[in-house]
Order: sequence, then structure tokens, then C-alpha cells
Amino acid sequence: MKSLQHLNKYLFKYKYRLLLGLLFVAISNVFGLYPAQIIRQAFDLADAQLNGTTFPNNSYLSALFGGQSFTKTILLFGIIVLILAILKGVFTFFMRQTIIIMSRLIEYDLKNEIFNKYQQLDSTFYKENNTGDIMNRISDDVGKVRMYIGPGIMYTINLIVLFALVVPVMFSINVRLSIYSLIPLPILSVIIYYVSNLINRQSEKVQKKLSDITTLSQETYSGIRIIKSYVKEKFFFAKLEKENEDYRQYSMDLVKTHALFFPIMMLLIGMSTIFTIYIGGNEYIANVTNPLIPEAKKLTKGNILEFVIYINMLTWPVTAIGWVTSIIQRAAASQKRINEFLSVHSSIINPTNDQLEIDGKITFDNVSFTYPESGIKALKNISFEVKKGETLAIVGRTGAGKSSIINLLLRNYDTNGGHILIDDKNLKTINLNKLRENTGLLPQDVFLFSDTIENNIAFGYKNELPDKSIIEKAAKDAAIYSSIIEFPKGFQTKIGERGITLSGGQKQRISIARAIIKNPKLLIFDDCLSAVDTETEDIILNNLKLIMKDRTSIIVSHRVSSVKNANIILVIEKGEIIEKGTHESLLKAKGSYYETYKIQLLEEEKNKIE
Repeated sequence: MKSLQHLNKYLFKYKYRLLLGLLFVAISNVFGLYPAQIIRQAFDLADAQLNGTTFPNNSYLSALFGGQSFTKTILLFGIIVLILAILKGVFTFFMRQTIIIMSRLIEYDLKNEIFNKYQQLDSTFYKENNTGDIMNRISDDVGKVRMYIGPGIMYTINLIVLFALVVPVMFSINVRLSIYSLIPLPILSVIIYYVSNLINRQSEKVQKKLSDITTLSQETYSGIRIIKSYVKEKFFFAKLEKENEDYRQYSMDLVKTHALFFPIMMLLIGMSTIFTIYIGGNEYIANVTNPLIPEAKKLTKGNILEFVIYINMLTWPVTAIGWVTSIIQRAAASQKRINEFLSVHSSIINPTNDQLEIDGKITFDNVSFTYPESGIKALKNISFEVKKGETLAIVGRTGAGKSSIINLLLRNYDTNGGHILIDDKNLKTINLNKLRENTGLLPQDVFLFSDTIENNIAFGYKNELPDKSIIEKAAKDAAIYSSIIEFPKGFQTKIGERGITLSGGQKQRISIARAIIKNPKLLIFDDCLSAVDTETEDIILNNLKLIMKDRTSIIVSHRVSSVKNANIILVIEKGEIIEKGTHESLLKAKGSYYETYKIQLLEEEKNKIE
């Protein structure tokens, strides 16, 4: 239960709803208590009428309806029971409207808290935890917690109030009958507790297997072209058949448990009723034949019926004990998992909310960096300076450390050694949000939302939708405008999940348009032109010349054609700068850059011939 203490702040926030719900629980149970007594008196009245005896004088309704005819009295009893039932239903509705809605509000707040926490965490967190687990804690785990703060609390309060009202009344009528009537209920509760745990474990197996089947199906549909290309249809069919067989077996185990559980539960409930009738009948016979017992204290036939009603009233709350206990256990386990993520602290924290004006000077001073999640040393003593309005190019092989420089500049990670300066200010001391707002990033791994092309481009523009002319200009500068207008719906075309309906080049150019529409002070091209041909690359770079003017730009690429016009070119290998200079100076040096240039030049000439 310790992990559930995190929810106390929400219970306090909605304390008035909780207290009002408690009041409605008490009122609804009071209205549920009296019909049993009225039915008892109606039964005794009917018994007296049939046997020609007098109406029992221990009835508080006898004085009220004693002068009425039998038919009118029974009719009035029925009307009172109906009114009480309606009132109970009304206050039960109010009870659910307060407590259950409170649980939904807490669920809403808790999901928002988790989501906000997710947005604050750094890249390391997302590399160390898989997406499925992250999603599960904000959906399934929060759902289990809601069951505790909703039905769990409501049924627990209902049980306490009902026992406090009913049990004293039962013992005041007949102690022996009360004890025998209540004996099966604790046994029922214990059985339900253990069976509920078994059902939960089996249900989790079923759900996990269903999740595996869904994942396999999704992967099969997404990769259907690859599967057909490698003629692996039978392999995947056999794999899915195996998963379905396991799912069937787990489901059958669950069905068998349910099939055994419900008859046992109904048997114990029936035993309570049988004990009540049997013991009550013996008590009634003993009372009738014993002249020493005062008439007012004798057990009547109506009392036996009253006890049966009380037992039925207590059956569900007692049954709910085991169920609620299981709910609390599951909620505690889920909240513990949620707390694990809520207690994670990001190593990247925005140090200030001060306004920040960026000119664009960037300085790396003896920077070293090792990825915390893998221990791979990505950069070793990197130093360079880019002045305002200049273009820096970084070239190198895959894994050389090019993207690590970009990650450090955007402060997705912090350096292990050295300093990064923006306009001669330490990166760790400036407003991180403002830095990112003034930076246009064009990543290698393009991510597009399942939305219209227009909204994907406009995503980079401040906080509102810009004029269509601004969107179109960004599309033209990114050399994607002509492709967009060829679509039947133009800029309103839905591009599908992660832009799956577009080619790699189209996705990259839309990503470029999204970055430049924000008019950033810093432009970062992280190998974003790898999926376009050299001709389109030239068009994009020529269009970007005006945009890049007076803006500091960083181009990360493995293509020499992308970086030849840069003011400074860095050649990175194994996390170190091995060459530095302009395109012409590096060619004259005839080092690694020169060799790369010759190889790519030959490839381009070969492609032209073909």
C-alpha cells in the first residue's frame, strides 16, 4: 500500500467529492435497510390474517395502519417499499456520480502528470526503456490504479456502512440466527480472494499473449512486401498459429477457472440462505412452543424472511472483499511501476527562463563525450569555432561522431569534458527552450505526423497556423512544392502514419520545409539530404543559400557535394578531427577528404553514364 500514498494528494484535491460520496453511500444503505423491516411486517400481517390471529404488537407500523383494511395496508406497505427503492436508487446514482467521477478525474490528472514527466525526461531515458513499456504505464497501469480509487474505495465504504447498519439489527433480533447466517460469508470472501488472484494471473497471461499476437500481426502487415520478397508466408503463418494455440490454451484455463468459481460462489450464498431458513425455522418452532418467552421477543416468520433479505444485502459487499483486495494488490503493483518513472530525474535541466537572443556564434572547446547508456566514447577533445553567419560542414563515415556533435549542441546530452559556448555563453547556463526554438533541425531519421502535409510543414511555425503563402514558400524553398500540388488534395493530402505514403526524398524535403518555416537563427542539417539525388540536392541547397544567409548553419553529411560551399569543413574519424579547412584547401592536402571526393566523383560519373 506504500506506493499508493502517491495518490493521497489527488484524494485530498477531490476530498469534497469523496466526503459527499461517503454521505450518499450511508443514505442509500439506510433506504435499503427499511424495506426488509416493512416486508417482514407485511408478511407477519398476512400470516396473522390467514391464521385469524392478531397483528404483532411489536410493529411500529401497526399503530399507523392498524385501522385500515388488510388490502389497503398491504398496498400501502408496497408503496412505501417502492418509494424507498426509488430513493435508494437515486442516492446510489449520486454515490457513483461522486466517487466514480472522482476516480475518472484522478485518472485524468495522473495521466497528465505522467505525460508531462515523459516530456521532461532526456534521450537516455527513451533509449533505456522501450516504447511499449512507456505506453503501458500511462494506459494499462493507470487504468488499474483507477479501479482502486473508484470501485475499490466505493465498495469498501459501502461494505463498512452496510455492516454497521445491518449486523447490529440482525443481532438485536436473534443472536444465534445471526451467527449461523453469517458463517458462510467470510469463507466466501476468502475463496473469492484466492480465486480472484488466480483469475488475474491467468488474465494477464491471456492479455500478454494477445499483445504478442497483435505485435506479430502488425509487423507482418507492415513488412508484407519483405515477407513476400523472401517467400516467408508459411514461416509467419506457422509462427502466428503457434501464438494463437498458446492464446487458446491460456483462454481455456481461464474459462475453466470461471466455470468452477461461479458455482462455488452460488453454493456458499445458497448455504447462507439455507442456514437462515433452517435455524430460523427451529427458533420459530421453539419460540411458539415456549410460553415463557414474551410475545414481543418471539421470532416470527417475517423475521426469517427479513434475515434472508439481510443476507442477500450482505452477499455482494462480502463477495466484493476478495475482489477489492485483488484490485488493491494490482493497483499497488501498477502504481509502483508508475512511481519508478515519476522518480526518474532528467540529467538535462533548463537552468533559466530568461529571454535569449541568439546571434549564432558556436564554440566547442576541447569537448569529449561518452554515451551513458552504452559506454561508447563518441568524441575526443573536439575543438572548433563557427562565427555568426558561417556554415560549418562535418563529414565522416557512419559512427564517426558527426551526429554526437549535433546532440551535444542541442543539449540532448551534456558533455563529459570541455565546454560548448553559444555567443560566448556556456550552453549549460542559457535558456534551453529558447535555444531550441531558435534552432531549425533537419534530422536524418525523418519523423512526420499522421496528418496533412500542410500541418506537418506548419508544425515548425511558432504556436499558430501561418498563412498559406508562408507554407507554400517553405515548400518551394525545400523543392517539394511541385510534388505536393500534383497530389489530388495538394497540401491537404494525408500522409499516413510516419509519412508512409511518401517516398524517402519527399519525406526529407517536407522535413526541411518544416525546419525553415520557423525562420531559425541556427540551421542544422543532420545528413538530411541522403535520400535525394544530387540534382534535387543542388536545387535545395541553391534555394537555401538565401535562407542560410546571415544564419549560422551546420551541415552533417557523408556527401562532399553537400558540404563543398561551407566556410569550414571538419573531417571526423573515430570521434576526432583529422582534417579541417575549406573545400579547396582539403583537396590540396590530398588526405581523407580528397580520397572521399575522388570516390564520390567517380560514382556520380558512373551513374550519369548508366
